[in-house]
Order: sequence, then C-alpha cells, then structure tokens
Amino acid sequence: MNAKAKKESFEGSLSQLEELVRQLESGEKGLEESLEVFEKGVTLAKGLSKQLEEAKHKVEVLTKENGKPGKKPFNVEE
Repeated sequence: MNAKAKKESFEGSLSQLEELVRQLESGEKGLEESLEVFEKGVTLAKGLSKQLEEAKHKVEVLTKENGKPGKKPFNVEE
C-alpha cells in the first residue's frame, strides 16, 4: 500500500510533530540532520493545518441555516 494512500490520523501526525520538536529542542543533532527533521516537521504542520481547515469547513457546512452559516452552542448532552 502506498504511504500517501493511507491518510495518517490527526492525532498520529500531531504526535510525530511533537517528537520532531523534542528532537530539535534537544540540540543533539547536527545541522544537516536538524534541517531534515525541520523539513519533516514543516510537512507535518502543513498537513495538520489542512486537516484542521477541512474539519472547520465540514462543521460550517453542517451548521448552515437557510444557506448562511449559523452558530449553534455546543451541547454534549444532546
């Protein structure tokens, strides 16, 4: 299976990004390796941002009233 065909979960990607940040903050990696880790982090951050935008759009579509975005209070008990 192609790695891109399987979409990583938001939480999984976030966890990977947090690990990359820890690696960079440790200061144990050299410049070249740090740049590679940073590049992976940027890619993950862009993917996470895209997932958040998609979720936001989905919520807006689901809460539209009469063709206009509506604001509804979030109620867990419903």
